[in-house]
Amino acid sequence: MDYRVGLLGRIGLLAGSLFLLAYSISSSWGVFVTSLLLIIVVLQIVFMLRYSESSFKKVRLFLDNIKQDKYSQLYPVKFDGTETDDLHIEFNAILAKLKEDQAEKEANYQYFRSVFKHLSIGLITFGENGDIQILNVAAKRILNVDELKNIHEVESINKELHLAIQNLRTGGSELIKIAHPDGIMQLSVYVIELLMRGERFKLVSLQNIQSELEEKEMEAWQNLVKILTHEIMNSIAPISSLAGTLKGELEYKIDHNESLNPSDMEDCMMGISTIEKRSEGLIRFVSDFRSLAHIPTPKFGSIGISKLFDQLEILLQHQLDSLQITLKKELNPEELILFGDQTQIEQVLINLLQNAIQAVEDSDLKIITLKAFIDEAGKIIIEVTDTGKGIEEEALGKIFIPFFTTKKKGSGIGLSLSKQIMRRHKGNIQVRSVLGEGTTFKLIFNG
Repeated sequence: MDYRVGLLGRIGLLAGSLFLLAYSISSSWGVFVTSLLLIIVVLQIVFMLRYSESSFKKVRLFLDNIKQDKYSQLYPVKFDGTETDDLHIEFNAILAKLKEDQAEKEANYQYFRSVFKHLSIGLITFGENGDIQILNVAAKRILNVDELKNIHEVESINKELHLAIQNLRTGGSELIKIAHPDGIMQLSVYVIELLMRGERFKLVSLQNIQSELEEKEMEAWQNLVKILTHEIMNSIAPISSLAGTLKGELEYKIDHNESLNPSDMEDCMMGISTIEKRSEGLIRFVSDFRSLAHIPTPKFGSIGISKLFDQLEILLQHQLDSLQITLKKELNPEELILFGDQTQIEQVLINLLQNAIQAVEDSDLKIITLKAFIDEAGKIIIEVTDTGKGIEEEALGKIFIPFFTTKKKGSGIGLSLSKQIMRRHKGNIQVRSVLGEGTTFKLIFNG
C-alpha cells in the first residue's frame, strides 16, 4: 500500500510541477522561474524513476542471492502492514526454506559420501576425461595407494585391471588377479555407466573374493575327494575281494597238489574276466576325469548358427527318426552369427540334445526345440527345450557337479564339460525345469 501511495503522490507532484512549468511559460514569469521549474520537473522524474525501480532492485538482489547460494541475508521487517514489509517477510521465508533445503542436501551428501567411503567394497567414480571423483577407503586398500587423481594411474598398478575398467560396459564384470602386500587378491570388477547433468561417468566396484574362492575351492576339493573315493572304492573293493578269493583257491590247490578241473578253470576265467571288466571301468572313469581337467583353449571364429543347427539335425536325424522325435528350430534373426570355438560349441549342443532325446524317449509328446535369439541386453542366447518329465528340484542344484547323474547310464561329466566350455567362452549355462512340463537348458554368450 505504501508503495502505491508514494508512487501516486510523486505522480501528483510531477503533474503539478508540469502544470506550473507550462503556466510559467505561457504567462512569461521570467527565465529564472521557468528554469527553476524545469529543474524541479527533471529532478522529480529522476527521483520517481529511482523510487519505482527500488522494489525491482530488491527483487534483483534477492534473485542474485539465490543464484549465488547466499541464504543468510535478512530483509528488515517493521510489521507496519506496508507492501514493502510484506515483501520482506516473503523474501525471508523463501530464503529460510532454501537455506533449510541446502542444509538437508549437504547433510544427505555428507552421509552418502561417508557411507560410500567406508563400504567394505572398493568403489571408484571417474568422468570421461578419467579424472577420479570419489575413491573410497576400501579401493585405496585394495589398490595399495594413498590417492589417485586419474583412472589411467591404475595401469601402473595392474594393466589387466586398467583394461577391464576401460573396456567393461554397464553390467559387465570380470575376475582379475592382482598382487598385494597381503598376498594375491582375486578381484571381482563390476562397472556401471551413468549419466548425470549431461556428463557421463563410470562407477567401478572392486571386491576381493579371494577368501570366498578359497572356501569354494576347498569345498570343491572335498566333493571331488568324496566322488573319487566313492567311485574308486566301488571298483577296487570287488576287484580286491575277487582277487583274494581266486588266490586262496589256487593256493589251496597247489598246497594239496590238486589239479584244476574244467569247473574250477571256468570259475577262475569268470573271476579274471570280472576283474578285467571292473578294471576297464576304472580306467574309463579316470579317463573321463582327465578329459574334464584338460579342456583345450577355444579357437575363436565366426559360427553361423543356422548352419550349425542344420549340421546338428543331420547328425542326429537317424536317432530322432527311430524314436519318432520332432526337432523344431527357431532362429531370430536368421543370419545370427556367434563368435566361438565351433567344435566345442557343437560338443555342448550335442550333449544337451542327447540329454533331451533321453528325456523325451518315454514321453507321450516327443518334441525338442532348438532356439537362438538376441535378448534385451544384446547377449546371444541358445536354448534346448524338451517335453520330458523334467528334473526334480533336489537334483537341479547338482546336475553340473562332475560325475553326478540322474540317468541309469552315463558318466555324469557331460554337463560339467559343457559348463567349463561355456566359461572358457566368457558365457554361462543355466537350467530351468518343471516336473511334468519339461526342461530348458540356456546357453548365454556375452559377446
